[in-house]
Amino acid sequence: MPKPTFFNLPEEKRQKLVHAAEEEFSRVPLFEASISNIVKAAGIPRGSFYQYFEDKEDIFFFLLNEQAEKRKESLISMLKKYDGDIFKAVTEIYRKFLYELPDEEERNFLKNAFLNVTHKIEDAFTTMFSGTQSNEQIEEIKRLINRDILNISEEKELFYIVQIITAVVFRNFVEKFARELSDDEAMDNFIVEMNLLKRGLHKQNGNG
Repeated sequence: MPKPTFFNLPEEKRQKLVHAAEEEFSRVPLFEASISNIVKAAGIPRGSFYQYFEDKEDIFFFLLNEQAEKRKESLISMLKKYDGDIFKAVTEIYRKFLYELPDEEERNFLKNAFLNVTHKIEDAFTTMFSGTQSNEQIEEIKRLINRDILNISEEKELFYIVQIITAVVFRNFVEKFARELSDDEAMDNFIVEMNLLKRGLHKQNGNG
């Protein structure tokens, strides 16, 4: 996470550094990114960078966590729109990412992250639902989810359902970029998987 000195920067300088990092991480994945390119684009000495961040991984995960916060806000909005239906909410979020994300730099940043997944990157992404950095948002998400349409009997089961949906969303993002699927193909695949989750995977019969 950024050092306190980063947050003490004037807004314009802070945004310039953030944008320079976004440009670099949208150009190449984390392991190929260069601090030299970031500081050059930001117009700051290399030494100044280390006053604000420990290393390039530090600023990368700061940006990734900012993305997770955006997705949480989007999920809250979609849960309100669809009366707590988590399946409709996450499907709309995925659709908007595919068809309505206008910022090519943001899209490429996420693409590079998904194509070079580590456990830490996956962990940062899944805080959209279950992170601890923004407990107030998480509690609001849990409150907004309509449990009446879910086959659960206790609070703990809600947590696991959300974890399963999160894993499916994450895997679909990775597959979209790894297999170079068109937006329509990616959307169709996602809808099939959400429908399977909604119906359940075990066929019920009279014998239980």
